Order: sequence, then structure tokens, then C-alpha cells
Amino acid sequence: MAQVSKIDSNITGLRYAEELTLKTLPGSPTWVPLEPNSYSDFGANITTVARNPINPSRQKKKGVVTDLDASGGFNTDLTSTNVQELFQGFLFANMRRKDELTVATIDGVGEAFQPTSGGLGYRANDLLFAKNFVATANNGLHLVTGTPTATNIVVTTNLTAATSQVGTISRVGFQFASGDAVITNSGSAYPTLTTTTKDLTQLGLIPGEWVFIGGDIAAQQYNTVANNGFARIRSIATNTIVFDKTQNTMVTDAGAAKTIRIFFGRVLKNESASNLIVRRSYQLERTLGAPDDSFTSQIQSEYLVGSIPNELTVNIPTAEKVTVDLSFVALDSELRTGATGVKSGTRPALVESDALNTSSDVSRMSMSVVSPINGNPTSLFAYLTEATISINNNVSPNKAVGVLGAFDATAGTFEVTGSVTAYFGNITAIQAVKDNSDVTIDIQLVKSNTGITIDLPLLALGDGRVNIEQDQPITIPLSLDAATGAKLNSALDHTLMMVFYDYLPTLAG
Repeated sequence: MAQVSKIDSNITGLRYAEELTLKTLPGSPTWVPLEPNSYSDFGANITTVARNPINPSRQKKKGVVTDLDASGGFNTDLTSTNVQELFQGFLFANMRRKDELTVATIDGVGEAFQPTSGGLGYRANDLLFAKNFVATANNGLHLVTGTPTATNIVVTTNLTAATSQVGTISRVGFQFASGDAVITNSGSAYPTLTTTTKDLTQLGLIPGEWVFIGGDIAAQQYNTVANNGFARIRSIATNTIVFDKTQNTMVTDAGAAKTIRIFFGRVLKNESASNLIVRRSYQLERTLGAPDDSFTSQIQSEYLVGSIPNELTVNIPTAEKVTVDLSFVALDSELRTGATGVKSGTRPALVESDALNTSSDVSRMSMSVVSPINGNPTSLFAYLTEATISINNNVSPNKAVGVLGAFDATAGTFEVTGSVTAYFGNITAIQAVKDNSDVTIDIQLVKSNTGITIDLPLLALGDGRVNIEQDQPITIPLSLDAATGAKLNSALDHTLMMVFYDYLPTLAG
């Protein structure tokens, strides 16, 4: 037996598990791996108070522990999948998913995915994305055909039979019948997509949600290039979708002889209805290596218990990776020796995924003054050098007599702020600050046929003083203070919405 003289940082690890109730894990928790670049803090800060009675020796006596403040924060690269689930905690909401089903049985003759239930959420011409199946042919994008049942979803592609190869499927889009998706833009109102046969309410879309219009072959996209791209839904009815933010300026196009495709994802937004607001708590596990080189499997660890998501910042600098800073307010901390070992539960392997970069993976970043009729108003800037979007839940721990640490935590006002530094072109942005204009910003990140949308429907701008340096282009820093979009449209009753796309066509990149 030999105690090690040091432990290197590179052998540490970070995982999290969602608690069943505050400070209590479920019976068999899943410890999800993370890839921290660095830590801002992690662990407990202990407060002690010394005894200092009046005495002839003028000496203090040993103090006592009076308080414990636990917290943790780290920075990680943003990929299309790595922190999706954690984002739910920071927005105090559940992800709005579109018929995501676990499937273990696949009919390789009838070309059908066979879930145990839930198949009735699918309809003919839905675009289905399958992942995590062993057979490559079963993964990827599929077009639903026929009439699905609760346990049988037939697709047009050839599948490989399976009975126990568990994967997941989800609805990621729809292919309209030939000529059934018509774009209209009169110039005096927002552009619309109208249908004759398809009931658009069956798509499961909501106001404020972003979609991508157009597939990868000519037959699946509009001849008018401007009609293909990202668009935000203002309203949706049986045969009409109104778009109030579009990647390009749409023009009237009947889509004749075209089987237009539309793509969508899972939606996450801060909810307004009290029954939809969900506070999550987690336990963060940081492993610290084996203290004894004779027992290398005995890993010591530290835990942050009752961790409430507090602050999150998305960082988008020039010629770099997109990164995220996350911090938690915890109620307590725990230490476990190598002999005791880590807490029980399943520990899946890390799913490899490429980081999003700020050079080629930012498909669109637009900030503009809100227009009552124009879905694509002129952006306030052509290019920017950096941007950040920050969430703050203003969480504070609740202290009480007889409790070391905290027994609960209170969430304060949900704040979304940010900043951008743009290249100065004209005084429009400065005037928007002075006029306290209604401004909106959206960011579209796309990589390897996946993507993320970040949308702030309404914000006020601050700062706006141009920065002039010798031999350098003029820049303009702007601060962003977001608010609920209900002022613009009662259906936009959120401050921040994100959309996570399992699949986007190559056209979106």
C-alpha cells in the first residue's frame, strides 16, 4: 500500500445526476458525463467563528463551524447535444418534444419501426429521425408512409431487422404533397405559408418556434431561394402559418410541383404558466482519482448536493469555439473516500460530438428593430466580433437554525442579458438605443446536419458608444436586456426560446 504524493487534474472527471426530490437521488440514477474546460469554483466554503472572550492572556480560543456555502461552476464547449438536458434546469422548464420514442424492434421486411406505444403521433409524410441503433441503415432520416398505428410506423427506406437493438426516433419534419405549400408575401403583412390539404396544427408547432424550410434536392425546396431558410412562427392555424422573422425576404411562390420539406426540433423556453414551470435539482459528482496506487479502482470523490441551476452564459467570440459557463447554487457538499467509492447508478460513456465553432457554424446572427409587417428587417449590423447571452435565476440558499448549509433555495427574477460588439456601419444602432426601440436577436448554429436556435423576441439596447482606435475599424458595444415578448404578441410570452434540431438538411449550413 502506497499513498500517492500527488494527483493530476487530467484524471479527474465530472458527471451529474438529476435528483428525484431536493437532495435525494432516484433509486438508480444516471450519471451523465461532462467535459469541463475549467472550473470557476466547486465545493463548500466553510465559515468558522473564533471564540474571543475577555481574558488576561489576550488569546483567542478555537472557533466553531457556523455555516457552509456550497456552489459549483465550470466552462465547457457547446456541442449539439452535450448540455441540452441541463438547459432545462436553467430555464425551469421541460423540453417540448415531438413524439420521441424508444424502439427496440424493427421490421426489416415491412420496413417499420415498432415502438411499444406512441406511434399514433406520427402521420404519413412525417420526417422521422432515428439514432443510436446498431445497424447503420436504421439510423438517419426516414419518410413515413401509409397510416401509422400505435406500434407500427412504416417508412420508405430499407431497414435492418432488429429485436433488441434499442434506439430512439423523433419527428423532425414534414414533406408536403406536391404544390400544397404556398408562400405569400404581399409586402403589407408578414409572409405566410398556406396549404389546401395538410392540417398544419398536426405538426405540433407553437408560436415563437423556429423552423427550417427547404430540403436538399430541388424538388424539396422553393425555386425562389429567398423562401428557403430559417423562419419563426407568429401564429399557426389549420391551413396557415404566419412567419414574423425570416432568414431572407420571402416572396410569393406557389411551390408548383414541389414536395416542400419543413424541419423542426425540440423546443425549450422559459414558461409563463405556473403549472409548466419546473424546478430541477442535481447532484454534481467530481472524481478526484485514487489516493492509493495499490488500489487504483478506489476513486475518491466530492459531491454538490441539491444543486439548483443559477447562471449560464453562452460565449460566441471571433474565430473560436462556442463555449458555455454554467454555475449552480448547492445546499450541501459531501466527500467520499476511495474505499467508500462513488455513489451507485449507471455511468454511460461520453457521446463524442464536435464543438460548434464561430467561423463556419454560425448560419445566422441577426439583431434588428422589430417590424410590424416585415419578417426580415434590415439588421442593425453586418458583422460582429463577439456576443454573449446570459441567464440568471438569482438563486439564493435558505438558511435556518439547526441546519449546516441550506435546507432549500429560492429562485428570484429570471433575467436574460447579453452583449455584442459589432462593426460600426451607420448610426441606426445608436439611434435604436436612444429611442429605446423594440429590438430582437436570434442566433442559428448549424453543424453536421444538426443545429441550435437561440431567440430573444424582445430586448432593450444599452451602451452604444462607438469605440475608435487608430488604425482599427470602428466598433460599437451594445448591452442587451431581454424581456417577455408578450408586448409584441401575446403568444410570445417568453424571454428566451431555444430549438434543438436532431436533423437539418445540408442546405441549412
